[in-house]
Amino acid sequence: MSCTHYLRKCQLVSPCCGNVYTCRLCHDDAEDHALDRRSVTSVVCIQCHLKQEIGRNCTECGILFGSYSCLICRLFDDNDKKQFHCVGCGICRVGGRDNFFHCPKCNICISKSILDSHKCVENMSRRVCPVCLEDLHSSRKKVDIPNCSHMIHSECLVEMFKHGRMSCPTCNTSLVDMKSVWEHFDEAIESTPMPEIYRNYRVSVLCRDCHETSKVIFHVIGLKCEACGGYNTTRVGGDDPLPEDPTNQLGQLTVSQNVMDQQPGETEDDVDDESSRDSWETIYTEEDDNGNDLVNADDSDAVIVLLPGNDDVLADDDNENVVSNDEMLPDSEATVESEDPVEDAPSDG
Repeated sequence: MSCTHYLRKCQLVSPCCGNVYTCRLCHDDAEDHALDRRSVTSVVCIQCHLKQEIGRNCTECGILFGSYSCLICRLFDDNDKKQFHCVGCGICRVGGRDNFFHCPKCNICISKSILDSHKCVENMSRRVCPVCLEDLHSSRKKVDIPNCSHMIHSECLVEMFKHGRMSCPTCNTSLVDMKSVWEHFDEAIESTPMPEIYRNYRVSVLCRDCHETSKVIFHVIGLKCEACGGYNTTRVGGDDPLPEDPTNQLGQLTVSQNVMDQQPGETEDDVDDESSRDSWETIYTEEDDNGNDLVNADDSDAVIVLLPGNDDVLADDDNENVVSNDEMLPDSEATVESEDPVEDAPSDG
């Protein structure tokens, strides 16, 4: 008998609810609470159906519950996944003990292929995946350890790449070689000159990849790190004073709405006059003894009259054809598995 998670010849008796399940994962899928694997003290043999204390073999028929058995983790499995129990991690891992080492600072088993190159981050596995927020230490999914050492599920990393996210969600360090991308940035900047007064304006940046600070020429497309040539930078203050614009170069880049509305043969003043005429007018029906309108915050007989030219605007509003601001925006290294798995680290059993 087996489940979708393990192949074994016994079932676990859950001390929390008394129900019998093939494994703790089956229990967690069916119940509204989690099973503490180490609290299990009894199993049921699937051959003779005898309920008994935890052991490797059935006390009645002698059947072996699993070719791999860990009485600490209450793990039994007939599938050979090269399981081993890591004392440092406190759980069973898969992938072969000879292929991994336990890093006491990172507090996780890591592939020997990155023994000399991995960057230690204290208790790095005792966190959640920055994408799916699942616990990494006991996860049964494959886990990647990039150069920045912020662990992430392999499948979550793939989804990030599919959506164009190429940097670590935790520290924003580039996860892949971005040289070709930065070359496109260079070309775009070269073909997009800034206004004259900004061509020598410098700002201070920190590079998220090489961690160097530099003072670079400002450009709206990107700020290039002088140390590594990348654009994965962020401003850190200490910029040059903003340049003055005596010729109003930036203002000349903006076309006023009046100019856009201007018709052939009209002046801008003509457009202003029309705009002022097509407006709201408040008419008060009461007058004082001298014939002047009475203006009072408590007036209840004020009449709002819409002058010609605004009828179309109201019609658009009624038909919900007005475009909102939001609608105008553009669309926008090694792994370990646990038998509870991590890549560059083994997973949990």
